[in-house]
This record gives sequence, C-alpha cells and structure tokens, in this order.
Amino acid sequence: MVLCLLVGASGGALTANALLFWYPSLLPPPGTPPNWLFAPVWTTLYIMMGVAAWLIWLRGGGYRALRYWGWQLAVNAIWPAAFFGFRSTGLGLAVILPMLGLIVLTIRAFHPRHRLAAWLLLPYLAWSCYATYLNAGFWWLNRT
Repeated sequence: MVLCLLVGASGGALTANALLFWYPSLLPPPGTPPNWLFAPVWTTLYIMMGVAAWLIWLRGGGYRALRYWGWQLAVNAIWPAAFFGFRSTGLGLAVILPMLGLIVLTIRAFHPRHRLAAWLLLPYLAWSCYATYLNAGFWWLNRT
C-alpha cells in the first residue's frame, strides 16, 4: 500500500506546478471534474490497489499476477510525468492507453486467485477509463 501511495504522491508533486498555469489554460472536455476531486479519488484507488495486491501476496504463488500489478503501477507512475510534467496531452494518451490494458490483465490474473482482489481493482479501471476520456478530450480540444 505504501508503494501505491508513493506513486500517488510523486504524481501529485509533478502535477502541482502544471495545475497552476498550464492545465487551466487548456480547453476542458465535457464532464471534467473540479481539480479538488482528483486527490481523494486517487488516494482511495491507490489504497484499494494496495489492498488488492496484498490479498494476492497473502495467498502465495501469484507472482505472474503481481508482475502485471507492478507493471500497471509503473505505467500509472509515468502518466503524470507524461501529461503534466511534459505538458503533453498526446504523450499522456500514449501512456494511459497501455495502462488500461495492463489494468485489465491484472484484474484477469487476480480473479482466479482472489475474487475480492479483482473486484477491488474495478473502480480503478472505471476511473482510468474516465481519465482516458478526459486525456483524449484534452488532446482533441487542444491540438495545435
């Protein structure tokens, strides 16, 4: 769980400066939530991701499933750098799309080992799909 929260904190640090100047200058897609919503949602999702991985680890033998989990978490850590750090909606989109695939693979790998662990990742998948819509919308509306 600590690893997940560290990923979230590092993403938040990369995001902070861009939220002041760059992000407000973008045309937002319909349905863009207020900025204050992202931190509590992501914190909750990171905790759920950590609990899910812990449940798999407790069962033992879930190395392949945990590798998928590690890869999706690594790509998740790269996304804020791509989108906010480099201030690139296109690069963010190029990172978030494979992240979705890795989340699906993780859920599929978790499901036979521990159903609750797989279920704990479904809100993360749903929010990541929404984040992909937002990322694609920012890219589309702010092409230059």
